[in-house]
Amino acid sequence: MDADVITIENSRSDEKLLSVFREGVKDGAGIGPGVYDIHSPRIPSTEKIADRINKMLAVLETNILWVNPDCGLKTRKYAEVKPALENMVSACKLLRKVLASAK
Repeated sequence: MDADVITIENSRSDEKLLSVFREGVKDGAGIGPGVYDIHSPRIPSTEKIADRINKMLAVLETNILWVNPDCGLKTRKYAEVKPALENMVSACKLLRKVLASAK
């Protein structure tokens, strides 16, 4: 299969599936485990998403981790999707700064 990134539904598995991808996937593709459950009407906070990403980084290398929601967003209204995605982007920006300063 020719793919750059494989995405998996992960928000309810507590990183149990991620150890399979610890070494990456064929041909250096990335892995995109879902960082929040899109089926829940709750809008995840930036801190909660950052915590999830940190847990994923305890299992996966930074160069293969792609951050994304669990799956498609069609079950949510725009008023739920926009702030959730904004919080996801904010969490990524925050953690990039933290990781860059740790080098």
